[in-house]
Amino acid sequence: MRIRYVALIMFGIGVVALGCTPKEEAAPAEETAPTPVAEVAEVAVADPKAEAIEIYENRCTVCHGKLGKGDGEGSAALDPKPRDFTLAEWQDSVTDEHIRKIIVYGGTGVGKSATMPANPDLDAKPEVVQEIVLYVRNLAK
Repeated sequence: MRIRYVALIMFGIGVVALGCTPKEEAAPAEETAPTPVAEVAEVAVADPKAEAIEIYENRCTVCHGKLGKGDGEGSAALDPKPRDFTLAEWQDSVTDEHIRKIIVYGGTGVGKSATMPANPDLDAKPEVVQEIVLYVRNLAK
């Protein structure tokens, strides 16, 4: 019990000592000009191609597979099965605009299956979506 009181007293002395020490004056903040919006936008999407590849690998491969054959780990449980991007017939049957719409708005956005999720966050990144479209197109080659 006595040890508790001693510890409590020592703690109290430490708190008081910290509160009584002189504080260093903060250096005056340097004035900086705000970053222009255009520069912020450039930083946000510095490399659309790299971001597109990352998005495909993180969001699309689960169902469409790394090579785009529609054989990702999550595809087994889906009906209808995910699109096989490597098929020339499918590639010839769709426009880039159709692929863009399905990426951003999901399957229901183009009258297809609701199992293809929407990516509304990409609506503000058209250059990244365009790179995903190109990536999907290149899977057929």
